[in-house]
Amino acid sequence: MDAIRRRIERQVLSLTGLSLGQLDLENPKGDPGLFGPASVCWQVHGDFTSMLIGGIAALMLQMLHPLALAGVWDHSNFRQDMLGRLRRTGQFISGTTFGATHDAEWLIEKVRTIHLQISGTALDGRPYAASDPNLLTWVHVAEMSQFLAAHLRYRNPRLPPEEQDRYYREVALVAQRLGARDVPTSCGAVADYLQGQRPQLLCDARCREVVTLLLDAPAPSRAAKPVGQLMMRAGIDLLPGWASEMLGLHQGRLQKHGVRGAVQCVAPILRWAVRDGSAHRARRRLGIET
Repeated sequence: MDAIRRRIERQVLSLTGLSLGQLDLENPKGDPGLFGPASVCWQVHGDFTSMLIGGIAALMLQMLHPLALAGVWDHSNFRQDMLGRLRRTGQFISGTTFGATHDAEWLIEKVRTIHLQISGTALDGRPYAASDPNLLTWVHVAEMSQFLAAHLRYRNPRLPPEEQDRYYREVALVAQRLGARDVPTSCGAVADYLQGQRPQLLCDARCREVVTLLLDAPAPSRAAKPVGQLMMRAGIDLLPGWASEMLGLHQGRLQKHGVRGAVQCVAPILRWAVRDGSAHRARRRLGIET
């Protein structure tokens, strides 16, 4: 059984930012990082299954903003290396959440520097810049709202509303350090923000290509492919109804029920298998048993 567990763990970790080998989350000893183990974001970001599902939904939601999509389309190789992009995003989330203070600050500065080099003109003629504070806020809210939604659906549906608000207050720190402005810091403010952004959103041929690339993203092995496809379907199911409608991603009630039930069966296996993830390493850095 341990050989099976380790094989599953290797495949899971190959999808994460840990596979890039750039961060040592176990050192320096005793450094709590930006948030520490008592934070809500350690809870929300510590579960691989819900984070993967939330990340898939977040990417689809982010791409509905024409300026966000233009920046990625013009300056990223995601079409040739979707897995690499997912790993780099995962490294940023896990490193700023679970990494030591120095590593978290290094990642934030690294991304800030990259953003300053990304600018251009969208298809509608509007100029864009990855360092635009309003665009940074959109990317942040789209991402964190889907992480929390996935956590509530697949990990802890009983997370109290006040803790959900605390989650948004915590993660706003990273967005603000990246240069985001007027970041919403409660569930109500996030809901209002997303509603207010809807008139700016658009699904075009580029959006549909991103969705196709996600659905066809390579799996680490043939055995993992069905699980990967399930996670993709769960990510689509997680989207707000208006977003999935814009993307033309329709799932019937029975299909949604089947997807959620299948994830609830797979998630405990993945949690059993993964014993050396980002949260585990961070806890070892702090001398906390995992």
